[in-house]
Amino acid sequence: MNRVNVVGTSGSGKSTFSQQLAAKLGSPCLEMDALYWKPDWGEPDDDELFAKLQVALEATTSWVLDGNYTRTIPIKWATTDTVIWLDYSFSRTLFQAVRRAFRRSLSGEELWPGTGNVETFRKSFFSTDSIILWTLKTYRRNRLKYEKMIADPQ
Repeated sequence: MNRVNVVGTSGSGKSTFSQQLAAKLGSPCLEMDALYWKPDWGEPDDDELFAKLQVALEATTSWVLDGNYTRTIPIKWATTDTVIWLDYSFSRTLFQAVRRAFRRSLSGEELWPGTGNVETFRKSFFSTDSIILWTLKTYRRNRLKYEKMIADPQ
């Protein structure tokens, strides 16, 4: 287990699990969100994201990669030797997403160094860009997607 991708719905605990696993393996932990988000919540185009991901994955011989971003699967799974799917119940996942959003909105912590991106109470709980709303909308879809992928012998 040298190149691991941890996947799951927002709020499933990917970041926490990935950091702990990376520490145990002595490997760097790479976070897809850190590669994706630009300052002021800017979003890269696919070419920019794919290039950043490729550079990050090639920078070391082992890593734990935290995150989904389905369109990046051909790049990240080309060299991934293990995929870990965190598949917790909807209630647990939603609880964890709400708890994290609340904690982050209170702390005002910058999520990814150099971006200035922080989760505010308004953005987390009263916005169409809410991570909680995202969790509600994507939980079932992600579960079906990963069930299908697991069933696929390729």
